[in-house]
Amino acid sequence: MIFQGFNPLFVIIPIVVVVLIFFTCFLLAGIKVILEYERLIIFRLGKYKRTIGPGVVYVLPIFEKAKKVDLRIVTADIPRQEVITRDNIPVLANTVVYYKVEKPSDAVIKIENYAFAVQQYTQAALRDVVGNMELDSVLTERDKIAADIRAIVDQETNEWGIDIKSIKIQEIELPAEMKRAMAKQAEAEREKRAAIIASEGELAAAKNLAEAANTMASQSGAIQLRTLQTIRDISQDPSEKIVIFMPSEIGNILKKFT
Repeated sequence: MIFQGFNPLFVIIPIVVVVLIFFTCFLLAGIKVILEYERLIIFRLGKYKRTIGPGVVYVLPIFEKAKKVDLRIVTADIPRQEVITRDNIPVLANTVVYYKVEKPSDAVIKIENYAFAVQQYTQAALRDVVGNMELDSVLTERDKIAADIRAIVDQETNEWGIDIKSIKIQEIELPAEMKRAMAKQAEAEREKRAAIIASEGELAAAKNLAEAANTMASQSGAIQLRTLQTIRDISQDPSEKIVIFMPSEIGNILKKFT
């Protein structure tokens, strides 16, 4: 007698409303907004299905999983490391690598962590390239070192869908004792150049004096006149007392002018 006025719709309708709300939220959860420089790698039930983006895309919840990949150029600073040159000189090198994901699906499927892998390959290539060069070449051929490293890393990472744009050698630091030795060498080189310049000046002066002496020797009375000019220059200072033993030839010359 109690259930005579019971209407089953009062139970069914709320359940249906709840189910519809849940189903709507379930469908709306799959809507994604992908930026211009991003792509989504879609896996359906564990298998690669497609690459989508940019814009508004849809990922089926539960059945599909998405992995986001950034397509912008990445700047990776390679930590400073010690490298031994071919002539057994340790140097500290710091590099920067610029790379970009060209094939998002390969970067996700074929390698676990492509960013870490690029850094490791760059470090290994740096040791190989610098290890085959002598110290003088390492210090003067940074562009060549960077180009060689880029060629090695780009070849290795090409199958992952990674394009190495550029590699720069930021710093090559020498050990302290090597710096002191090079500073001493540079100082010795400067002293050598200064000595050469001074000797060249003395040689030129000697040649000029020799030419002047030859000229005065060829002219009668030139030496005596030069002596008189020197005496006049010295005598302008009243504090100087000069005693000169003059040869008889100078006396004869003076008589000619008086």
